[in-house]
Order: sequence, then C-alpha cells, then structure tokens
Amino acid sequence: MAASENHRIVPVVLCGGGGERLWPLSRTSLAKQLIRLHENRSLFEATIDRLAASLGNDIVPIVLTGAGDRFVVAEQMRARLGNPGKIILEPMRRDTAAAVALAVTIAMQDDPTALLLVCPADHLIEDARAFGRVVADAAPVAEAGRIVTFGVEPTEPATGYGYIRAGAPIEGTAALTVDRFVEKPDRERAEAMIASGGHFWNAGIFLFRADVMHAALRTHFAEGLAAVEEAAREPIPDLEFWRIDETAFGAAPKISIDYAVIEKADNVAVVPARFDWNDVGSWVALATTFRGDSAGNAMRGPSVLVETSDTVVYSDPRMVTATFGVEGLVVAATPDAVLVAPKARAQEIRKVVAELRQAKRKEADLHPEVFRPWGSYHGLVEGDRYQVKKIRVKPGGRLSLQRHNHRAEHWIVVRGTAEVTIGEEIKMVTENESVYIPIGANHRLENPGKIDLELIEVQTGSYLGEDDIIRISDDYNRTPAE
Repeated sequence: MAASENHRIVPVVLCGGGGERLWPLSRTSLAKQLIRLHENRSLFEATIDRLAASLGNDIVPIVLTGAGDRFVVAEQMRARLGNPGKIILEPMRRDTAAAVALAVTIAMQDDPTALLLVCPADHLIEDARAFGRVVADAAPVAEAGRIVTFGVEPTEPATGYGYIRAGAPIEGTAALTVDRFVEKPDRERAEAMIASGGHFWNAGIFLFRADVMHAALRTHFAEGLAAVEEAAREPIPDLEFWRIDETAFGAAPKISIDYAVIEKADNVAVVPARFDWNDVGSWVALATTFRGDSAGNAMRGPSVLVETSDTVVYSDPRMVTATFGVEGLVVAATPDAVLVAPKARAQEIRKVVAELRQAKRKEADLHPEVFRPWGSYHGLVEGDRYQVKKIRVKPGGRLSLQRHNHRAEHWIVVRGTAEVTIGEEIKMVTENESVYIPIGANHRLENPGKIDLELIEVQTGSYLGEDDIIRISDDYNRTPAE
C-alpha cells in the first residue's frame, strides 16, 4: 500500500548541503547530491524517484536549496517529475533547524495537518518499495501527534552517525518510544551500544504533522521559528522559484534540527528503517557504491592499483590515477585537485577545505565544471592573458546579452549549431566554423537546435575573471554576481 493512500504526505527535500567531507569531488558550487554518480542519476534525482515511487508520481515536493544551485535543481526536478515542484531558496546556510522551520512555515499556509516527510537529498536508498512500506507504517504514528524518526540497524560501530536508544513499543504500531539520543560516540561506546542491542543509527529522515512540528519549534526553537516566519511572510516569486527575506532568515540560529528540537521533544518515536541506507557522507561511505577487488580496495574511474590494499580511489574519467605500495588510504583525483588522506580519518576531510579557504584557494568551493541555467562550462587550459573553456548549451538555452571590457573571445563550434549575436548582426555558426567577439562588443550565444551545442571558447586579454561580464539583458533574472 502506498503511504499516500491513507494520509496526505508532502515530501520535503533538504538540498542545501555542501558535502565538504567528499572534497574535491563535492564543492559549494556543485555539491555531492547534484553530481550524477550512481546509475547516471544524482543522489537528489534518486531521492525524487524514490519519493515518487513511494507516494505517487503526482507529488509536488517542497525543495529547499541555495540560490546558486537553483537552476540545476529545477532541471533535475523536471527530468524526474516533469515539473520543478516548489523550490524555496535559502539565502544562506543556517543548518537543518531553520530549513525544517521554513518547510513547516510554507506547509502551514496550505494545510496545517499535512504530514511532512523530511528527506536529505544526499542519502542513497535503493529499495524504494521497502522505503514506502516503512513510511506507510510511520504515517499513523505521525498522524496521532508523534514526531517520527527512522532508525537504521547498525552494521558496524560507526563513529560518524548519531545513535538512538529505543524504548518500549508503541501499542498497535510499528514504532518505539525513544529513550535517548547519542551524538557521534567514540568507537568504544559505539561497540558497547551495538552489543547491548536496542540501538539504531539516526537516519535523519523525519515524518510529522506540520502543526505538531510547528508547536515543537515554538517550544524549543522559538527565536529561529520567529526569524523564519518573518523571512517567509511575503515570499517573492522569481521565475519558478521562491525567495525569502535574507536579513530575517539570517537571524535564525545555525543549529541542526536534531539538537534544536528532536532531542528535546517528548513526543518523538522511532520506526525501524527496514531498507538499505547509505548517507554517502564520506569517501568511505561513498566507496560502498564503487567496484571492489580481493585486496579490499574500492575504485571508481580509470585507475591502476599495484601492491595496494584497503584503499579508496576515485579518478576523474578524463585521467588515470595509480597507486603503488600503499594501504588504508583515500585517494581522490579531479582535474584541478588531488586528495590523499588516511582512510581512518575520512570523516575529517572538511579540515582540508577550511585550510584551502584560509589560503583563499578557489578549489575549496569552485567545481571544475560550472553549471548555468543555459548549460555548463569547464576550464581546459589557463595561462598568462589567455584561457580555454569547453561550453555546453542545452537545446533552447540562451546566454545573456553581454559585453566584456577586458577580453576578446574566439568561439569554435564542435557540435550542433549556434545562433550568435554580435552588435546588430545575427549569424548561424555550425560545426567546424568559428566566430570572433571583439572587446566591448555586445554579444549573445543561443542554441536553436535539438541537440546540445558544444564549443571551444578561447579568451584573450588583460583580465579574464568571470566578473568582467556586463549583462544587458538576461532570461534568468540573474544578479551581476551570478
């Protein structure tokens, strides 16, 4: 039975995390949940597919994400559901308490008694039917006024997860009361909890009535709820997105929903999560989806491992990564960065990101491939007074009408057909043809065809920064900084 047959369930997808423990693959400009890593789907797309399979294809999820990811999120939503859902833009990251408060505030405007199913976008759960059955089991518990969390049976004494100690069964339901939450214990304590039984990993998935969570937020997160409600008082439509007030939202404390509410509320229940679950929170967790070998290695991408054991290797498809005579490492290679770290300390990779930011290295946050509403680009070569990029424009995509004060550009079309505007002239440029854009010329690039347009762009000039773009008109309502 689908969970939606007896209860109106509104999915809420939290898609604002940065995934710093998966650097250099995951970065602020393209976080792990939006990268197509598994079965040519992103974790976000897999989450949407799972929700549709569990709740019905007519779902309209509330999706919370950052402004920088909005076009990728909308594109992936349309690819899975045919519609962009209801995408709410968080002005900045304030952790999951503010995000949940925002979803509750939005939902309360439509139906205070609706059940909200809060799911992080970066979890991998492959058995959608099992997930749907567990949600259906939890629905009547949430309908009765409980905040339901889902507990995963531990398979190892992991120290990167929070734990739930379950209490007595709740009569007539599949749920248990919660005795205690334990946040990320050391290994010795984790081993003891597993040996004693009755403990679950906290999956970070929640089901509750909107008004029930609103009351809990009002009790335990009053300052944050007030800030969020003020921020969402008059949401502003922007194309297919909704913006809220930045100043008001920024006043919400930065804290997780677990710390702020779940661990304090007295009406929390846990339902055993009888489905596969991987939070893909670290290289070790992600490696469970890689191919393995008899030496305990896990590999993704072109790689050669010689006299290597118990090692995780991720290699960008455009390069080969080789290891020799090593064990117990994480090696991750992307076109612009390489990480080498002890596998046992994979949970600490965000320390590297912090150091890179301190050194003002762009690699801390900027992904080699940069996504735009019209397509994407990534750098190929960079030198003194020149750089080369590969640009992809999806069918119907159109860049802003713009000019540059410091650089000229040469475009060479390698696939598809480009409609190019230079000043008052409009011309068609096809494969193996090129066009020159002088400094200061108003210009625009558009793909009028049915297939992706791909071209090589050579920029030359005294300054080649992305901020040397003066937009004259733009279809996507972007700010100058975007």
